[in-house]
Amino acid sequence: MELKQILNSAVQGYKITLTPQQLEQFEIYYRLLTEWNEKINLTAITDPQGVAVKHFADSLAFFNYIDVPECASVIDIGTGAGFPGVVLKIVRPDISLTLLDSLNKRFLFLDDLLLNLGLEARFIQGRAEEFGQSLDCRESFDLAVSRAVAQLNTLSEYCLPFVRLSGKFVAFKGGSCEEEVANAKRAVQVLGGKIVKVHTFELPFDGGGRSLVEIEKNQPTPDKYPRNNGRIKAKPL
Repeated sequence: MELKQILNSAVQGYKITLTPQQLEQFEIYYRLLTEWNEKINLTAITDPQGVAVKHFADSLAFFNYIDVPECASVIDIGTGAGFPGVVLKIVRPDISLTLLDSLNKRFLFLDDLLLNLGLEARFIQGRAEEFGQSLDCRESFDLAVSRAVAQLNTLSEYCLPFVRLSGKFVAFKGGSCEEEVANAKRAVQVLGGKIVKVHTFELPFDGGGRSLVEIEKNQPTPDKYPRNNGRIKAKPL
């Protein structure tokens, strides 16, 4: 079965409906992902069903739970191969997307990808803790998203400083993250946020359980956060 067919089947019951053009864009995404993956390490998942379910459908589940304002500014922190940011942009080309990652070689792939998809995004190469303190990035985005593997208390320090007041940070997590969320409540509060809800769901085709942690920014992040990377890792909030 082609990726387009798998993906279209996977998102049945989602709050979105993929157009033929969007399905073709996801097919292009898959082709370029697998081609570039032979040159640089982008993903361990390369089969059509795995990519369709565990990368694309997982990212698209975001729209089942989170309302995205028209022309919202969105930053994907630690974007890697573009998940979830580029996936969200395919479905909502109106969003203003910023992709942040520390490795330039990933941006070579993303630049080629966006060119072939006919989409645009802003690239920031660097570390989140540095740009979270910069005047042109700090508290300037409607939404921050991340599928990074860091624990939620640490990830929140990297991501919440980018979010404007009343904006949201949404963390993509594995199936059961109750303990992780409980351990992050104090850190989120210190950083000016509030955990609104944890949305849990099962990926189609037995893809496993997933969670989206929805955090709202209700206070400015104190100036000293984010700290430098060494401090964040040595003394997590």
